[in-house]
Amino acid sequence: MPLSAYILYFTTVLIWGSTWLAIKFQLGDIDPLVSVIYRFGLASILLFVWCVLARARLRLTPRQHFFIALQGACLFGLNYWLVYWSEVYLTSGVVAVIFATMVFMNFFNAALFLKRPLVPAVFFGGLIGIGGVALLFWPEFGRLSIDDTALRGLLLALASTYVASLGSILATRNAVFGLKVITVNAWGMFYGTALLTLAALVTGAEFRFPAGLPYTASLLYLSVFGSIVAFGAFLRLIALIGPERAGYNAMMTPVVALLLSTLFEGYQWTLPAVAGLVLIVLGNALVLRRPAGSS
Repeated sequence: MPLSAYILYFTTVLIWGSTWLAIKFQLGDIDPLVSVIYRFGLASILLFVWCVLARARLRLTPRQHFFIALQGACLFGLNYWLVYWSEVYLTSGVVAVIFATMVFMNFFNAALFLKRPLVPAVFFGGLIGIGGVALLFWPEFGRLSIDDTALRGLLLALASTYVASLGSILATRNAVFGLKVITVNAWGMFYGTALLTLAALVTGAEFRFPAGLPYTASLLYLSVFGSIVAFGAFLRLIALIGPERAGYNAMMTPVVALLLSTLFEGYQWTLPAVAGLVLIVLGNALVLRRPAGSS
């Protein structure tokens, strides 16, 4: 794997791992759906400004708009709505484990929709990694009650993960046509924001903006770094190494989140958590290693 791919990969992992802390400042007295609308709406505006200044192409054909709208709805819209909804019924750790299954979904979806070859190392690396993520959040499984509420959360989390996987496949498809990532993300986040706004209106969410520096600062961080920088790096990464390997970052981001929680929130590491970390690193090495016979 080229050095540039490693840089893009760990950029997404480090930023998205840190957004778990930032998102905490977005919750509370405001509907989470509205906070996500603010996040991607602001990111879209900034990207359009960037496109104008960089003289990037913004005029697209109807067919290009259609596929970018699908990508935006999946990556920046529906999946976020579903994952926030799932966390009403499940803890964030359980949702993180479910979301880690995206590496398998990308593995099979890439073969189904893009006719990409199945790489055994990615599959087995994913198995090792998801076992590691489960160990990281093992205590939360002990508090999980098996009832209709948990089942509803499970289905919502799985749906969110599959929608995000479809977004990765669409991003791979769109990258083939040579459009700049900033153009795709500007329009994609616009369409995703539009979908979320429609959902907020249908569900009766209240639009307001909380006062105070923590909310505003975290919103800026999530919009600029968590959305513009991280998704820009992620889409470039998909174009370089494919959605199968790029999707493994869903297993690495909880590790960064827990390391930051150790520094700022006093998270205490347990033996299962350390074992989980080792498994995730081993799975990561297996997924990202250069395939035999490649140049």
